[in-house]
Amino acid sequence: MSSANIKENDVVLCTVTKIDSGGVFVKLDEYKIEGYIILAEISPGRIRNIREFVSVGKKIVCKVLRNKDNNIILSLRRVSAKERDTILEHYKKERIFASILKSVVGDKTQELIDKIKDKEDIAHIIDNIRSNPELLKKYITSKELDKLKEILSQKKEAEKVVQKKISLKSDKENGISDIKDILQTKEADISYLGSSNFLIRVKGNEYKIANSQLDKIIEIIKEKAKKAHVQLEIK
Repeated sequence: MSSANIKENDVVLCTVTKIDSGGVFVKLDEYKIEGYIILAEISPGRIRNIREFVSVGKKIVCKVLRNKDNNIILSLRRVSAKERDTILEHYKKERIFASILKSVVGDKTQELIDKIKDKEDIAHIIDNIRSNPELLKKYITSKELDKLKEILSQKKEAEKVVQKKISLKSDKENGISDIKDILQTKEADISYLGSSNFLIRVKGNEYKIANSQLDKIIEIIKEKAKKAHVQLEIK
């Protein structure tokens, strides 16, 4: 994909390649070109140890400040939590998608992914492939499509669900808004049960992994509730 497509305020996934006294060099994963983050754009406040925020090989989400003559200047500190979570969630889904494709087309996986990206929105395919494998019909052979359907069927059967019930209460005027922010996540399905009660459900291929993910989500909710002075009860 051409660097000319990169615009100011775009949010992009990057890999840290080098750290020097002035800032951080990164590779923009989608475009396979280099960008730079000056120290002032790493974090708002004084930085005592830059490696608390970045390290070589780490995946980070950045915002484009300027793109002129292939000189791309980025910011880490200006990325919102929602923007970061959205990009990282897509990255995780694409890795899972690539893993499934590799079982079907082998070494042609990256070539196939690049071909899909050139022609349509790969995010739509990733989000819908389990329920509609036919979305890849024009990219793979009939034999490969049958194999893909078999793999997806097996993965669907193996999916496990874990859940926990919690209660969130607030007497503040903006309490409802606070609770919505606390429950903001793409890692779980959260439903309202009434009377300030919520059900948090996490799906996974193994109970152990799903439980671990659920525990992490609960810990994040605890921290958010504490900061917002919202009363939390885990049932």
